[in-house]
Amino acid sequence: MSANSYYQPIIGTLGYVLSPDGARVLLVHRNARAQDEHLGKYNGLGGKLDPLESVTEGMRREIAEEAGLTVDLMRLRGTISWPGFGKNGEDWLGFIFLIEAFSGTPPGANEEGTLSWEPVGRLLAGELPVWEGDRFFLPLVFDDDPRPFHGVMPYRGGRPVAWRFERL
Repeated sequence: MSANSYYQPIIGTLGYVLSPDGARVLLVHRNARAQDEHLGKYNGLGGKLDPLESVTEGMRREIAEEAGLTVDLMRLRGTISWPGFGKNGEDWLGFIFLIEAFSGTPPGANEEGTLSWEPVGRLLAGELPVWEGDRFFLPLVFDDDPRPFHGVMPYRGGRPVAWRFERL
């Protein structure tokens, strides 16, 4: 990056919806489109912000669109800067939320794939296929530390090349 360049990431949200007992998390199994760069992976719900919405509005909208749920209580767990993450090397900045209360019942699937309630322990133990970089930050999303984390995870060639974070 030159001295005259500015970091201009795509801004997105990523939410992990907890079951009422806190033991399971709603994930999408990306299995609906053969050309999906996430094909076969499990992921939280979310996406890009619309230009005129806040990150919380964007998270609520994405949860409604992807799972038919109304967010009643969510907590910011952290932010991650992903330089080079996009399929064409685009930079991303993500706001990671834990959705702790909601209204509604999710459908069995959406346009990206199957929705399923998976045990949090199974996700954290690495028993589900996820993005390689998710394994670094997922423990921070579900731990008991109330402080949000703020991390940087550069990508090169579709893979994370570093990870660092701090809590404030």
